Amino acid sequence: MSKKTHVSVEPNTSVEVKTRIPVWLYPSTLEVMDRAMKIANCKSRSEYLEKAALFYAGYVSGQDATAYLPPALASVLRGTVQDTENRICRLLFKLAVELDMVMNVLAAGMEIPDEQLKALRGRCVQNVKKTSGSISLDDAVRYQRGGL
Repeated sequence: MSKKTHVSVEPNTSVEVKTRIPVWLYPSTLEVMDRAMKIANCKSRSEYLEKAALFYAGYVSGQDATAYLPPALASVLRGTVQDTENRICRLLFKLAVELDMVMNVLAAGMEIPDEQLKALRGRCVQNVKKTSGSISLDDAVRYQRGGL
């Protein structure tokens, strides 16, 4: 292998001397590469092969998968996640409004002493923690009737 005097001066990299290596490619592969070179904005086959080798090495190592996703796919995934987040936020807001309405109706019709309310809150917090939030009205009714 012979060394050439081409010097790489890319940001954040040390100065390196490029090394010439033999490469054997099929003519059909060269045609594909030549077409893709224009799209990748490469000035030479050597530049294209270097970019392709670095891309593939990163892809295989899996260190930064987002750098190897096509920008359109990454954009679609970001949009999907954002839409899902917005939908969940809207649903949580609606749920909070409904819960506030139910609590106000109950508070208007019930006279619950402060001590009993504090005890109920503590029991409810423990119940939610114990069941990981999987609570039901049936369980609450059973508890209020003396069960559990």
